[in-house]
Amino acid sequence: MLMDISILLALQDFRNGIGSIFTGFLSRMSDIGEMEIVLMIIALIYWCVSKKYGTYLMMGWCVNRVVNGLLKVTVCAYRPWIRDARIVPDKDALAAATGYSFPSGHSMNGASLYGGVAIRKELPRILRVAAGIIFVLIAFSRNFLGVHTPQDILVGSVVGLLVMWLTLKLTERIEENPKMDISVMCVCIVIAVAVAIFAAFKSYPTDYDAAGKLLVDGAKMAKDTYKGVGWCIGFFAGWVLERRYVGFSTEISMSNRMTRLVTGLLSYFAVTLILKAILKEFIHGVDEKILITVIQTFYVTFVFPWFVKRREQGKEAVVLHKSVE
Repeated sequence: MLMDISILLALQDFRNGIGSIFTGFLSRMSDIGEMEIVLMIIALIYWCVSKKYGTYLMMGWCVNRVVNGLLKVTVCAYRPWIRDARIVPDKDALAAATGYSFPSGHSMNGASLYGGVAIRKELPRILRVAAGIIFVLIAFSRNFLGVHTPQDILVGSVVGLLVMWLTLKLTERIEENPKMDISVMCVCIVIAVAVAIFAAFKSYPTDYDAAGKLLVDGAKMAKDTYKGVGWCIGFFAGWVLERRYVGFSTEISMSNRMTRLVTGLLSYFAVTLILKAILKEFIHGVDEKILITVIQTFYVTFVFPWFVKRREQGKEAVVLHKSVE
């Protein structure tokens, strides 16, 4: 604890001096570790680059979101500036630094995507090195900006990489035994739901600041945990349905890849924004949080692949018909 704070104070002094020239760069590195950014990048890999690697990355990321939520509401560690008033975090980083501190969610997001790429030995070395550097910079940025302790990012990084390694082994087993996908789905969804129930009913610290304001709202942290649970449920349900009833491929032409990229991004944001507005109007609390995130990953893994498979098959049928004529 004392060493953590000492390191943050040293980084703070550096940031406030000559280190300020690095603040903008590390803020951007922190941004690419945001949950929605990581989800969107993985979705594009899944749709346009490699279904195999996209599945592995999204499965690991969804599990990491559930694990991160579980650890945060279990440990209930306060942010560095709450523990020590000498810590003054970068003001722009505060927007994404809400709730409990341990472990770092950005570090686990970085481990899911960039760390997940780095541990795949069959990928090109330059890609793995670049991904590893980005992962380290995302984790370090959270210390540099003063929003997480070294302990937060170290545990988040190690746990995140461990989850990705286990996910790699699991996906290899599924390739050998395709029929085990339903069992995997059921187990993961049951565990995710159990985490949501735990977050909903556990007790949280009720410490107040000098102005009488609750330092961290446990109920709000529980809602953040529900997001990970929703993403996990949506992914596994969509993943199994796509495997069994769609079977889309990423072995496609460059023009089809670009079409998928553009239509995928536009449709994802349209669906997300519209549904969020509708659901927030009629549903509140736990149901809203879980349902929105379920829809997001279900759209990525099943709905959009179903759409592009039908569209591309239709185009092929038209071309074939014209060639016969």
